[in-house]
Amino acid sequence: MSPQTRRYPHAERQDVVEEAHGLRVPDPYRPLEDAESPATLRWSAEQQTLYEAERASWADLERWKAEVAAIDAVDRARSPEVRGGRVFWLRQDAGQEHPVLMVAEAGADPTARVLLDPSALDPSGRTVLDAWEPSVEGDLLAFQVSRNGTEDSLLQVLDVATGRIVDGPVDRVRRSSIGWLPGGEAFYYVRNLDPSPHPGEGRYHRRVCLHRVGTDPETDALVFGEGRDKTQFYSVSVTADGRWLGVTATLGTGRGTDLYLADLSAGPLERPALRPVQEGMDAATRLYAVPGSGPRDLVWLRTDRDAARGRVVACRPAELDLGPAAWREVIPERPDAVLTHLVVLSGPELKHPLGLAAWTRDTVAEVTVHDLVEGRQVATVPLPGTGAVGDFSAGPPGGHEAYFAYTDFVTPPRILRFDARTGRASRWERDAPDAPGVGGAVTRQIAFPSRDGTTVRMFVISPTGRPDVARPALLTGYGGFGRTMSPRYRAQVLAWVRAGGVFAWAGLRGGGEEGEAWHRAGSGRNKQNTFDDFAAAGDHLIAEGWTEPGRLAIMGGSNGGLLVGAALTQQPEKYAAVVCVAPLLDMVRYELSGLGPSWTPEYGSAQDPALLPTLLGYSPYHRVTPGTAYPAVLLVAADGDTRTDPLHARKMCAALQHASSGTGPVLLRLERGVGHGDRSASRAVALQAECLAFLAGQVGLPPPGRTAPASP
Repeated sequence: MSPQTRRYPHAERQDVVEEAHGLRVPDPYRPLEDAESPATLRWSAEQQTLYEAERASWADLERWKAEVAAIDAVDRARSPEVRGGRVFWLRQDAGQEHPVLMVAEAGADPTARVLLDPSALDPSGRTVLDAWEPSVEGDLLAFQVSRNGTEDSLLQVLDVATGRIVDGPVDRVRRSSIGWLPGGEAFYYVRNLDPSPHPGEGRYHRRVCLHRVGTDPETDALVFGEGRDKTQFYSVSVTADGRWLGVTATLGTGRGTDLYLADLSAGPLERPALRPVQEGMDAATRLYAVPGSGPRDLVWLRTDRDAARGRVVACRPAELDLGPAAWREVIPERPDAVLTHLVVLSGPELKHPLGLAAWTRDTVAEVTVHDLVEGRQVATVPLPGTGAVGDFSAGPPGGHEAYFAYTDFVTPPRILRFDARTGRASRWERDAPDAPGVGGAVTRQIAFPSRDGTTVRMFVISPTGRPDVARPALLTGYGGFGRTMSPRYRAQVLAWVRAGGVFAWAGLRGGGEEGEAWHRAGSGRNKQNTFDDFAAAGDHLIAEGWTEPGRLAIMGGSNGGLLVGAALTQQPEKYAAVVCVAPLLDMVRYELSGLGPSWTPEYGSAQDPALLPTLLGYSPYHRVTPGTAYPAVLLVAADGDTRTDPLHARKMCAALQHASSGTGPVLLRLERGVGHGDRSASRAVALQAECLAFLAGQVGLPPPGRTAPASP
């Protein structure tokens, strides 16, 4: 559709201006916050019609879809859980819409069977398996499913041998951790209170509860959470012998962890005597205890307290009252790497418990082995390449095995099994077979200075591994919540590169690439550093000849949607096209919808007079300026998104369509029946392909199999 024939749907522009802490805050498209109003429904339907008309003009869309589907069509598996002689793991074969939960007897090699298949539960593909946890004996499975992308789970329990549902559903559950007690008669979990007394706050007011299988969940004992902030998140864990209950509490998505431990042998299960391990500290700490431990035995903490890049300390439950004074360091902080994972192995064949630790050094994974009693490193575990690890799990409780996933930009996730007796990691035999190699992509990591001189790193994936000619480039990043942009297999990345483009993957301040100090340097009042790093990444790609002006596109999702929204409005002339997925864009009112109240530890609150100027200063929605030649923009939202409300995309779309004097379209893609995260494979492929086709059309990149003329 040409700019001359394109007409945007009308959205009433109101003269709404509020005074807040002495600042004027305009909000001309506030009526679009109401998703169900007749005016918003009409406008949304017209936007969908416009998008479909534009999409129909993308001649190469089907070729992009075929390429993304082909690259994405690999078998995948997740690290297993071993319980009571059974092995449980998620597997998704090429062509399957959702991962399925498999089970097999441990030991020999009998035929594995499907235990739970979301597609069998719901052939429409709109039901996803959010979480699952086998009982200690492996005879029961607690699982959580949600529908239409809401992530509002129903928890049920099934009998592993028969597949029969024996308990549930329990509602008001959202990806809760499960702490099974031995015998399978009860477990600890996290549930929201009845929302009736708190209208509009149904996804808050969480409590740790004790549930006895087969009983009414309304009679569950409330174990923890009374009197605490409504936005707190909780997690639970129980050692396999049923001795120790651990509870963590975090304020929203904040980094600070309150951590408690209870000896379940010392009192009623409904009233465990939870003692603080850490309380009121702005530090992230996780506890690791092994079966058979008593009050005088060691437990371990992975923490960034007094160690921004992370360390591991040992302590004893009997000495919790002494606090950090009783902690003994067993894995010290490294100046060159960030500690990301820990698994404690304590099998009887081992002289001392060992810690399998994962690190990122310059965003690349390393795995080491440590004696957790003597406090020394005993081995380094070789990895298949330069990539990322994750999905760590221990083998049988109290055993000597652990599992973890490895991936990089050209390698689909593979599962490795570590044997602490030998110190070696090998391919797990039940893992999916190796996928055919994806050629035509070479990865380099480069460093560049940001606006203030800070060194920032990014991966550049390209056909040749060098800036031989200026190519269409696609830059992405995240820069928030301490999340690390590690190398990972993505069909979108490889499809773009195999078409002849350059894909850049930047690790920005606000993320976790260099530890907690790096995260804080890009959050709260320091958020502009994230946007400056991203702008510097684009400048570097042009300066070094990877691309050239007019051929640089950007894409980001969630917090990354905020990132590209800020980039779009701060330097619109720099980018040829923008894809903004599930974004936050109105940073003055973000706390009033979705899970916004949970994110004030990351961004700050507009109710704070000291932080409102910062939020308003970079809020993309408020920076849209009429008469500006904005690049082509595709905003992507989903009606089931309970994290970032689609209202952000709607309001931004209306503002840009009103303001832009550019020739590129401003489009809104609203998907129904999905949410912020998981979706069926076919819908994921369709979304990725449409984003690539949109961007490629703006920067002159043909789909794989066709060649565009190189720039002189």
